[in-house]
Amino acid sequence: VTLYGVFTNHYSANGPSRCLLLELLDISVSELLLHSSSQGCSMWMIQHCARDVLEALAFLHHKGYVHADLKPRNILWSAEEECFKLIDFGLSFKEGNQDVKYIQTDGYRAPEAELQNCLAQAGLQSETECTSAVDLWSLGIVLLEMFSGMKLKHTVQSQEWKTNSSAIIDRIFASEGVVNSAIPAYHLRDLIKSMLHCDQGKRASAEKALCSPFFSIPFAPHIEDLVMLPTPVLRLLNVLSDASLQCEEEYEDILEDIREECQKYGPVVSLLIPKENPGKGQVFVEYANAGDSKAAQKMLTGKIFDGKFVVATFYPLSAYKRGYLYQNLL
Repeated sequence: VTLYGVFTNHYSANGPSRCLLLELLDISVSELLLHSSSQGCSMWMIQHCARDVLEALAFLHHKGYVHADLKPRNILWSAEEECFKLIDFGLSFKEGNQDVKYIQTDGYRAPEAELQNCLAQAGLQSETECTSAVDLWSLGIVLLEMFSGMKLKHTVQSQEWKTNSSAIIDRIFASEGVVNSAIPAYHLRDLIKSMLHCDQGKRASAEKALCSPFFSIPFAPHIEDLVMLPTPVLRLLNVLSDASLQCEEEYEDILEDIREECQKYGPVVSLLIPKENPGKGQVFVEYANAGDSKAAQKMLTGKIFDGKFVVATFYPLSAYKRGYLYQNLL
């Protein structure tokens, strides 16, 4: 996350306090989990989140720091940069110089951190300090929750988990109630298992986890993903008929009407309406920033255009710039 500045609030009830001015981010993984209900997130979203967070952790750990509070609420989507970012470094510490004894959140706390917290409560000193491996444990739980669509706090605190967590992970991936089970997701299962070794010495590092074959599988986003994750590009569905695409004069008129309507919400950088598949008849509108795109999406969804109800989703700017139009989005 980008830090823009630091200032002191002299009017705090508890006296002067230091405040951090950070970039404004969008939806959190916690909110995405709520929307996914018990269905779980798409493989595209899980892969995107896993890669982004692992890259953040690899950078952080290379610098010698441990985040120490990785959880869904602390992973947020950046609409401008189209990636998931880590926030809240309030419990972070320099590896080898741990000055915070109570780390991580219930349900995402690594076994060694759990032991350390229990010893600290009893007034005892732990023989070993926590390492960057605690962050990989937390991420493993987050990814398992994204896949299953279930909160796993009680599961990971159970005796069965402590006895054989691998069997529980296998059961989650084999569950008929998990929609994603039809997708060959064994690479994701193995990646998660590599992060959830009880022995922190056997846990995969962020750099090693990034080499997982799971990241070589090309996934396309579901339409729900493109509704939930804002970007500077808007995609309009149910706008043009085949007849409109075939008549050049009508096509140009509609193009101008759409541009005029979309410019009400901000400057339009580019506008594309493919006449052939993939993307045939879809309208792609690139705005200067995600704020304008979000305003347009809110106002255009459900609007009637040429007698049809418009469906407005976002679209990855990176894919749009490459001219890559996803074919399978549902």
